[in-house]
Amino acid sequence: MSSFKERLERLGLTLPKAAAPVANYVPFVRTGNLVVISGQICFGPDGKLAPEHVGKLGDTVSAEQGVAAARLCALNVLAQLDAAVGDLDRAVEQCVRLGGFINAVPTFSGLAGIMNGASDLMVELLGDVGRHARSTVGVAELPLDAAVEVEAMFEVR
Repeated sequence: MSSFKERLERLGLTLPKAAAPVANYVPFVRTGNLVVISGQICFGPDGKLAPEHVGKLGDTVSAEQGVAAARLCALNVLAQLDAAVGDLDRAVEQCVRLGGFINAVPTFSGLAGIMNGASDLMVELLGDVGRHARSTVGVAELPLDAAVEVEAMFEVR
């Protein structure tokens, strides 16, 4: 089996720098063998939101752009996990749960498909330990008008 870094490279991705919190919270909490990652928005490799990842699904953001935004959220989640535990290959036992928040117009019904961007990437990068329970909800607004936000919980060694 290939390593996390090899899979990341094979997909042409790089793990971004873990984003600093923008309010009164911490980016992750480790308690026992669990790491809970605060919601991560779709910052790109430059640490900024791309214009196509700002706004609402079903209005200014297309489904394809939403899936790409969810993938970026998942990368940002993994950057926080890496900051919490170091070597992801040695530390991660299981992705326990992902929670997805989709900034969408009330009539947008494709929430699950958007969140698949994050879920699919978790499995692509972590293999079977990336399989997880999940919740996905549509919301009226997200920080910085981001299209997607993803939170997570991992079991670690």
